[in-house]
Amino acid sequence: MERNMSKSLIAWYSRKGSNYFDGKIMDLPVGNTEVIAKKIAALTGAELFHIEAVKPYPADYDESTEVAKIELGENARPELTASVPDFDAYDVIYLGYPIWWGVMPMPVLTFLESYNFSGKTIAPFCTHEGSGLGMSERYIRQACPQATVLPGLAIIGHLREKADQSLKDWLKKTGLAKQG
Repeated sequence: MERNMSKSLIAWYSRKGSNYFDGKIMDLPVGNTEVIAKKIAALTGAELFHIEAVKPYPADYDESTEVAKIELGENARPELTASVPDFDAYDVIYLGYPIWWGVMPMPVLTFLESYNFSGKTIAPFCTHEGSGLGMSERYIRQACPQATVLPGLAIIGHLREKADQSLKDWLKKTGLAKQG
């Protein structure tokens, strides 16, 4: 199955700095999801858009997870720093995020609810340290009922550098592999 890829966007949220990585807290100069987003860009030629909240999460990992937990409980929609120019021109949206408390960070839901996804294809991918995609695909379908949501890909964060073959297989399986 080959999909029309006239214009594709990789919209991703990632957190660098103090992160849970391979069973311990480490300082990551580049967040796991950002690494995967850039690998997908190299494989597909899709454009990149970084989803960022106006109010950043705390630098400390434990404090950050507590803020994320509160946001989830309140069903918050944090304000974003930027919007996608000419969003309507994109046919395929690769949506990347880490899994926090079983779902994506709330800024990703702000992003999803900020645009009309009718007729678009969403290809979700996440990074995690053991929870897989969690409930994130369900949240995407609820936020974008008029979009086609492809089966997502979950990459274990600390294995991000070894994810190339998994990414290629996923792109082929979903019909998004670059032709030629």
